[in-house]
Amino acid sequence: MTSLPSTDTNTLLSTDLSATAVANDQNEGLALDAEGHLQDHKLWTPEIAQQLADTLDVELTPLHLRILKQVREFHSEFKHPPATRPLIKYLMQMLPEDDISNQRLQALFNTGLVARHVNRIAGLPKPPICL
Repeated sequence: MTSLPSTDTNTLLSTDLSATAVANDQNEGLALDAEGHLQDHKLWTPEIAQQLADTLDVELTPLHLRILKQVREFHSEFKHPPATRPLIKYLMQMLPEDDISNQRLQALFNTGLVARHVNRIAGLPKPPICL
């Protein structure tokens, strides 16, 4: 188990592509699984989302936060984190003004593993069918 601090002064400890830990000597952290997902998705906040996004070199904007909130709504409604195709379809329906596509999500979240990393930043588990 790794931990994520609750302050903004942190140092990235990168051991793999998901960069699963952000360290801080001053505060207790949040529990993350081995792949960097929050163990308790109910603890998620936009500030925690930014700390998780920092591992992908992503600065969250209002668009990112709208997407992340919809991803969390999907999880709440369907009781599982979305895989890529259902994620994109859901976001296209819920955020039609944002012109969502797989390519746009890849660019916004700086990753080709859209569902995996969007769910991680949204504080949700990795979808079961993701790499």
